[in-house]
Amino acid sequence: MKRLQLIRNRLLNTPKIQFVGFVILLVLLGGCEDFLEVEFPEDRLTGTVVFNNEATANAALADIYNKLRDNTLLTGTNQGLSVLMGLYSDELDYYGSPGNAAYNFYNHTVIPSNSAVASLWNDSYNVIYSANAIIEGLEKSKELTQEQKEPLLGEALFLRAMVHFHLYTLFGDIPYITTTDYKVNSAVHRMDWDRVYSLLLDDLSNAKNFLPDSYPYGERIRPNRYVAATLLSKVYLYAEEWGKAETESSTILDGSGIYVWEENLDLVFQKESSTAIWQLKPSTAGSNTLEAQSFVVLSLPPSNVALSNGFVGSFEPNDLRREKWIGELSDGIETVYFPNKYKEVDFTGETLEYAVVFRLAELYLIRAEARAQQSSILGAVQDLNKIRSRAGLSGTTADSKEALLDAVLEERKHELFTEQGQRWFDLKRTNSATTVLGPIKPGWKATDILLPIPENELSLNPNLQPQNPGY
Repeated sequence: MKRLQLIRNRLLNTPKIQFVGFVILLVLLGGCEDFLEVEFPEDRLTGTVVFNNEATANAALADIYNKLRDNTLLTGTNQGLSVLMGLYSDELDYYGSPGNAAYNFYNHTVIPSNSAVASLWNDSYNVIYSANAIIEGLEKSKELTQEQKEPLLGEALFLRAMVHFHLYTLFGDIPYITTTDYKVNSAVHRMDWDRVYSLLLDDLSNAKNFLPDSYPYGERIRPNRYVAATLLSKVYLYAEEWGKAETESSTILDGSGIYVWEENLDLVFQKESSTAIWQLKPSTAGSNTLEAQSFVVLSLPPSNVALSNGFVGSFEPNDLRREKWIGELSDGIETVYFPNKYKEVDFTGETLEYAVVFRLAELYLIRAEARAQQSSILGAVQDLNKIRSRAGLSGTTADSKEALLDAVLEERKHELFTEQGQRWFDLKRTNSATTVLGPIKPGWKATDILLPIPENELSLNPNLQPQNPGY
């Protein structure tokens, strides 16, 4: 703590920061530990950097994407949603050490002191703090023009909204942090869905207005307007704003002119996929995704996770996703199945795969569900069959609202598996978790619908009380 404070004070008193790395360190120092805990000098409560050029702001944003890829919500490691919530739901079985925090997600013995829960909370709020520091630094900058500021502000606002959205889906009522001010943040209260939803809409509406239609650097690794619109579509879906979810997803599916449907399942997760809306680029040239390293099984028994037999057995006969996106390894006695959307485990000289966060298929499924909820049967069937046709399946036989909603949920299960916890969130938002998980998860309790607030956070800020039910 004292060492961190000395570094922070030294940076805060530096007359002019000349190097990009120095600026990044200042902007993101709050990300080194829980920013609700750090004691700032009375006259230095925000620690905001005022950006003098686009390069430093871009570098600070790039650092956030690196954190999301490597050790926060979107990472493909055991710290991220794809693994943790895959274990929490019915997608994955766990083969690692029982001492690993991920094991408690698998058998539903998570407690408030679980280290993975603490990381999900703390790392997420550290990203939010960094986004807020960027927003404040851009707003105070006199050197950057409004034209230069807006796309950067749009990215930071999008990131702030995205992380808060995931936090709400995990923990329920949460603080929605919009400042770097320590005095404010040290005493925040949790907000209910209505307030969180309102703030999400504000941030995403502003992000859409600020972001350009095109990608800043050609590749789809920094958000454009349609990335923000994709998240907004998801927010509307979770809010059960069916008409708005349909309209927002349609702006991308029908009006972007950027994305092209890919019929070849082998190409969907390639770095140049025409269906990718937002991707995370690996850290070095020739390296590939952390998802492949976590999921691909190279020897038996698996060292980490594998797909559950129940999940693998739920695919329809002749579903090409079962063939293309699921790998298997057998020793003649046991056969293990694993997610194989990302195939490149080793260094490949040239990077072949980027981690996909948003893609077209999810938007078709969002729109199919939104249309079904509005009893727009034909439109829902068309969107659903877009997905089924690529998987080599015949058109859906569902012809009523209820049957279509069941069909969409099943299609989401097989299309979006092990992608940022989508399966878990679907079970949660459709009130299906107890029905699906109760029979197969002996530790399941109805209160598992929310993760616990980390116990250390409740000690630091009593305003976060009460703890979620069941903990």
